[in-house]
Amino acid sequence: MYTSAISTCRDDRAAYSAAAAGAARPPGAGASSRQLREAFDAFVGEVFFGQMLKSMRKTLGKPPYFHGGRAEEIFQQQLDQVLAEKLAKSSAEQFTGPMFELFTLPRS
Repeated sequence: MYTSAISTCRDDRAAYSAAAAGAARPPGAGASSRQLREAFDAFVGEVFFGQMLKSMRKTLGKPPYFHGGRAEEIFQQQLDQVLAEKLAKSSAEQFTGPMFELFTLPRS
C-alpha cells in the first residue's frame, strides 16, 4: 500500500515538474493543462483536508465505553482518507486557484 503511494507521488512529482517546464506552451496544450490542474487540485486538496481531519481527530479523546481499539483507529484513518478525497474533489478548485496560478507562472 505504501509503495504504491510512494510511486504515485513520484509519478505526480514527475508530471508536475514536466508540466511546470512546459508551462509556457502554446494554447493548443489545453488538455495537459487541464490534467495538471486536476492533479494539482487533487494533491493540494487531499493534503489540506487530510491534515485538517487528522488535527480534528487529535482533539477528540477516546470514549470510555464502546471504543473499537486499534481496528477502529485504522478504519477511522481510512474513512478520513476517503473523506479528504471527496472534499478535495468537490471544493479544491475554490481555494487552489491562486496557488495554481503561481505554480504555472513562467520562471526565468
